[in-house]
Amino acid sequence: MAEKKQYLVGMFDDDHVLLKAVENVRAAGHHITDVFTPFPVHGLEHKMGLRETKLHTAGFLFGATGTLTALSFMTWVSVKNYPNVFGGKPLFALPAWIPITFELTVLFACVGMVVSFYYLCGMYPGFEPKIIDKRTTDHMFAMTFELDGSREDGFVNSVTSLLEENGAVEVYKKEV
Repeated sequence: MAEKKQYLVGMFDDDHVLLKAVENVRAAGHHITDVFTPFPVHGLEHKMGLRETKLHTAGFLFGATGTLTALSFMTWVSVKNYPNVFGGKPLFALPAWIPITFELTVLFACVGMVVSFYYLCGMYPGFEPKIIDKRTTDHMFAMTFELDGSREDGFVNSVTSLLEENGAVEVYKKEV
């Protein structure tokens, strides 16, 4: 069984208040573990200082793999394995292969990006998601701070007062 972690959770009821609180907490020098929202909040990833995802690079590489797979297989079949001339076309008939190449490029890119996304998010069969607060799926926003042995009560008190000053409706500790 996975080890339980303790978090300090600040609950907010407005996304604009949350954005301002994230900005102020980061300006105070505290590291925010995660923010849970019921809907996408524009600009939150920039305010949290998150780096851009590499998923688009993975999509390009999976698409290039699909293109190479399609062209390699059709070249091998047409030129080496079964070299027949159909309708006067040359053995290496690239224009005729464009639709199949396009379809395999899209297929490899889509499947590869979905598998990559699930892998990076840790979503697999039997995965139990950590739910900090059920209200974040409906109408509340949660800002969390992981508490480990090095963070003492002084940290909890300073962050709690900072969150309350910035509009937190509720601040509590939770073990997940």
